[in-house]
Amino acid sequence: HRQKGDERLFLYFTQKKARSTANHVAEEVYGGVPHSFVFHRGQIGKNVGQLIMDVRRVMEPFTAESLKIKKKNVLKDFVTIAGPLGVTHFIIFSKTPTSRLARLPKGPTLHFKVLKYSLIKDVVSTLKKHRMHEQQFTHHPLLILNNFSSEGMHVKLMASMFQNMFPSINVHKVNLNNIKRCVLINYNAESGEIEFRHYSLKVVPVGMSRGVKKLMQERFPNMNKLEDISELLMKGANLSESEAEQDGEHNITELPQVYSGRGNMASQQSAVRLTEIGPRMTLQLTKIQEGMGEGNILYHAMISKTEEEIQEILNRKEAQLKDKEGRRKKQEQNVAQKKEKQEENKKKSLEGIKRKLAEAEEDSEVEDPGAQNNQPAAVESDDEVEYYRQAVGQEPDEDMFPSAKRRKMSSGQPPRKDRDARPPRRNGPGGKGWKQSRDGEKPFGKKPRPGGKTFGAKKAGDREKKFGGKKRFEGNKTFGGNKNKDKSFRSKGQKAKPGFKKRGAGAKQGFKQRKGKG
Repeated sequence: HRQKGDERLFLYFTQKKARSTANHVAEEVYGGVPHSFVFHRGQIGKNVGQLIMDVRRVMEPFTAESLKIKKKNVLKDFVTIAGPLGVTHFIIFSKTPTSRLARLPKGPTLHFKVLKYSLIKDVVSTLKKHRMHEQQFTHHPLLILNNFSSEGMHVKLMASMFQNMFPSINVHKVNLNNIKRCVLINYNAESGEIEFRHYSLKVVPVGMSRGVKKLMQERFPNMNKLEDISELLMKGANLSESEAEQDGEHNITELPQVYSGRGNMASQQSAVRLTEIGPRMTLQLTKIQEGMGEGNILYHAMISKTEEEIQEILNRKEAQLKDKEGRRKKQEQNVAQKKEKQEENKKKSLEGIKRKLAEAEEDSEVEDPGAQNNQPAAVESDDEVEYYRQAVGQEPDEDMFPSAKRRKMSSGQPPRKDRDARPPRRNGPGGKGWKQSRDGEKPFGKKPRPGGKTFGAKKAGDREKKFGGKKRFEGNKTFGGNKNKDKSFRSKGQKAKPGFKKRGAGAKQGFKQRKGKG
């Protein structure tokens, strides 16, 4: 058991080391190949958006398949994130028939005019049989450049840009089974147009009859009408002409390796067949610019300038750069001087504060002769702001003396009103004209007319009596005696009934007397 455990442990560590080594190699390989972003700038239509998705399909697997673009994104945002992700190329489309191919991080940028284009769905719909499956897009395509050997700086620059967009292939180490697609870029020197095509690869053995080729496939033909298998090999009965395409010297080659598919053996003749899977594009170079679209114009297809004009433009740009650099240096010097001045003022202020604190400590030991016995001695407040003004001769910054700022804000606030000093409470339903009666004030009720009687008084001398002469307002007492001392006067209720009843009874008696007299 111990021996088996040691074997398992050794196997585990061996596999772990192999995995780590494979991951390290994969990271190096993945980081060493070019990566691309395919996106748009501005508003685009539905067809241009589908063209962007098709171009991403061509650039797989070393491209961002699900790159999201927002309206607020600018080109600088993509440049910022491209560095950490290892992105080397930008392919940018717009609503107008233009396309840009940029090399990161310092350019150049190639501007193309899209003359014609076809989507993948349009190309596939024209084919009787098409070969396109997911396994074809697990490896990068094979790049084929045609007619880029003509003279001209712009042609060589285009060729180098297209070559660097795709990973390079080592002919001696490449695995042919990984090559399932190819991208063909053809340059027409007369018209200046560039043809972009995308194909799927298929390798089939040659030198066999159609019957033998049919036997090499997974599905065998129907031979119920044949007397002998020789009829199938010699005549190829029941086979359609489209199943055996005519191959020639243009596509027949000798395989250096065993290729996937039956009959594709090493050192045997096989035919390479291409099936277009799209998209198609016809491009025309308009101009080449340094940097990310902000540098000098290296080539322009429409405008040509003399060497003197080009030199004048370069001199003007150099002067602009020098002026910009001088303004930047001057601004940096001004900022440095301002910081030094602030530090000097701060040091002076701190030294003055320390000196003043030392003087205050010395003065605190001496008793103030003017202080009273019951009151503490008044502490002199340190006016650092005033001292700073006198010592430096300038106004201090707001953040230098926050305590003085708080004292200033507290001194500028209006004094708080005394909570106990409330207005006198108004009693009664009306809210106005109801006052607390005191001794010597006028009685409660309406003012008596000349020669008339007060409300509820029997005699002219009982003017101080209220409501039948039973209750009187004394001091701050409210109507109704001690029980209703803290309550407001109410004209309704049980407590108000006795006074009114008494008055009502007097009125009834007067009415009866008048009735009896009558």
